[in-house]
Amino acid sequence: MHASPLFARAVARLLCRVDEALGRPPVLDFVDLGAGRGELVTGVFAALPPGVAARTRAYAVEIAARPAGLDPRVTWRHDLPEAVTGLLFANEWLDNVPVDVAEVDHAGVPRLVLVAADGSERLGEPVTGPDADWLARWWPLPAEEGLRAEIGLPRDRAWASAVDRVAGGLAVAVDYAHTARTRPPFGTLTGFREGLGTTPVPDGSCDITAHVALDACAAAPGSAGRARALARTARGTGGTARGPAAARLLTQRAALRALDITGARPPLTLASTDPAAYVRALAGAGEAAELTAPGGLGDFGWLLQPVGIPDPLDPAPLDPDPLAPGPLDPDSPDPGAPEPPGAPR
Repeated sequence: MHASPLFARAVARLLCRVDEALGRPPVLDFVDLGAGRGELVTGVFAALPPGVAARTRAYAVEIAARPAGLDPRVTWRHDLPEAVTGLLFANEWLDNVPVDVAEVDHAGVPRLVLVAADGSERLGEPVTGPDADWLARWWPLPAEEGLRAEIGLPRDRAWASAVDRVAGGLAVAVDYAHTARTRPPFGTLTGFREGLGTTPVPDGSCDITAHVALDACAAAPGSAGRARALARTARGTGGTARGPAAARLLTQRAALRALDITGARPPLTLASTDPAAYVRALAGAGEAAELTAPGGLGDFGWLLQPVGIPDPLDPAPLDPDPLAPGPLDPDSPDPGAPEPPGAPR
């Protein structure tokens, strides 16, 4: 998705909405967290209206070295800026934060999974302390031997730290995700080598990842940043009359639809009146369909964490409890379950 021009245009549109909600500040921050080679931030700059681009201060946060030829307007950093007023966008960043894996033993006790360099596993000590508390709240394991969970506490803390840098605006995390009703019974630990799935062996030969419990991350931020935004709103120097919104989970499909990315085919009449425009529109529709496809990229999770502004993807007030346990995809609710609070209308 980093390299998709349509995805970058959607993020640029979201940045413009945040800009509007902030009252068009003199300096608008855009932070690409986990920037890769800077593809997304480059695409966002290219898609911004000139007046917004002139006020945008862009940061690419990545542990790798700055790539050659990157737009000189982009500040390359290995850590987050101290304060962000604008949009912090973490695209497939949280799944790179390491987590421990727990497995239920023959006695029904969750234990840490220890992995040797050759990929062989054995069970270690029982899960205790904050990790055990996290499992009990977010991924309770029945006493059935072999069941697994990934303990997402490090990701919660990483996300809380990132959101705390946002003095006003919006933080967004995009990742493969699951919520309380959809936890996989044997976890999601996966290895990738040259873009293909492989056994997750921790010997440096492949990338190792696991899906993200985004509902836990959504509840994690402790709110120094939000407190600053609330104080600023109370003084009348930021936010809006409606004040800050609560966090919300969406599928990528729903989020991109809210940003006017639908995948609808262009009208056939355009083919006869302007064939070149029809071909371009058809290519864009194909790209949009891929980004929003059920069972594929459309099932990515989006966590929106507004700070001092209303939710820019929902002009209506949110339900007081938008993070009640429920499916991540509001288009596919559990049979017989009530509509999840905060689902887009």
